[in-house]
Amino acid sequence: MKNIQLLNKIAKVGTDRLDAALYNVGTDVEAPEGIMVRSAKMHEMTFNKELLAIARAGAGVNNIPVDRCATEGIVVFNTPGANANGVKELALCALLLASRKVVDGINWAKTLTGADVAKQVEAGKSQFGGCEIAGKTLGVIGLGAIGALVANAAVALGMNVVGCDPYLSVDGAWNLDRSIRHAKTYEEVYAAADYITLHVPATPTTTNMICADTIAQMKDGVKIINLARAELVNAADIAAAMESGKVGAYVVDFPTEETVAIPGALTIPHLGASTEESEDNCAVMAAVELDEYLRLGNIRNSVNYPNASMPVSGAMRVCVLHANVPAVLTNVASVFAKRGINIENMLNNSKGENAYTMLDVSSAAGDEVVAELEAIGGVRRARLIRF
Repeated sequence: MKNIQLLNKIAKVGTDRLDAALYNVGTDVEAPEGIMVRSAKMHEMTFNKELLAIARAGAGVNNIPVDRCATEGIVVFNTPGANANGVKELALCALLLASRKVVDGINWAKTLTGADVAKQVEAGKSQFGGCEIAGKTLGVIGLGAIGALVANAAVALGMNVVGCDPYLSVDGAWNLDRSIRHAKTYEEVYAAADYITLHVPATPTTTNMICADTIAQMKDGVKIINLARAELVNAADIAAAMESGKVGAYVVDFPTEETVAIPGALTIPHLGASTEESEDNCAVMAAVELDEYLRLGNIRNSVNYPNASMPVSGAMRVCVLHANVPAVLTNVASVFAKRGINIENMLNNSKGENAYTMLDVSSAAGDEVVAELEAIGGVRRARLIRF
C-alpha cells in the first residue's frame, strides 16, 4: 500500500483514479510516497525519504521547490492544458471587461434608489461607454495550451491577432489559426497591439517583463490582461502608466497589496482555473501521472525530469534518477553485468542537468542493488519495481 498525501482539496474524480487496493489517500497520511497539491506552499517543507513524486493539479509550480526536488530524486509533475479552456474563457471575459466599463456600471447601478431608477440610468450611462473588440489587434505573449486557445477565439470574435512565443513547437504552430501573425520578438507585439494578454510562466527572464521600458514601446491606451502570474508585471510601473493614461486598462487574476490599490485596475481573485471542469481535469491528470510513475516508473509532464515511457519487458524494472553527466550509464550497467543479470530493455532521457534511466532486467534483484546504484557518482535515487 502506497501513501498519497493531499496538501489541498483535490477533486474526488481525480483521487478516485488511485486504486484503493494500492493507495492510501488522505490529508493526514504519514511518510507519503506521493503528494498531490494545488496552491499549498512547499518551499519550507522538509521531505521524508520515502517521497518519490509530487503532482501539482495545475500548470504553475511556483509553490514547489522544483530544483531541490530534482537533487533529492523527487519527480515533480504538473498538468499542462488541463485548465486551458477555463483560463481561455476568463481571458475572453477580461477582454470585454477591459473594453467596456461593465464593473463600474454595475457598481454605480447598485447605488441608485427611488422610483425613477430607469431615468437615472438613461441620464448617467454615458459615463460607462466603451469600445468593441472586433477589428482591434490582440497581442498574445506565449502561444502554449492557453495562449493558442485565446488567440484562436479572438480571431473568431473578429480581432486581428499577433503572437510571440520563442518556444513554439511545430505541433503548437499547427494548432493556430492561419490568420494569426507570428512575431519574432515581444517588441513587435508591443508596437502592434491594442490589447496584450500574457500567457507565460514566471521565470527570472519573464519577471517584470511588463515594466516602464516595455510599456513605453506600446500604443497609447493599450489594455493589458495578466491571467498568468502577478510577477510578470511591475506593479509600480503599471500604476504610473494607468495614471498617465498610457495604459487604458489592466486586468489581473493575481491581486496583490500593490495591484488592489491601483485606481481603475480590475483585480480578479485568481479565478482562471476555478471551474468545476478545470479542477476535475487537473485532478484526473495529476492522479494518472502519479499512478503511472509510482507503479510503472513512467514519467509524463514532469517539470524537472524528462518524459520517459516504455512497455514492461522484464521481471523487474529499475528506475534511476541522476545528474546528466558522463559515465553514469556505464556504471549503472556494470552493476547488473557483474551479477549476470541481463538488461532486456533500457531507456535514457535527459532534461537539462537532470536525467532518468529505466532498465527492464531479466531476473529480480535485491535492495543491495539499490544501495550500489545510489553509491554511483551522480545518482540521486534508485528504486526497484517488481512485476
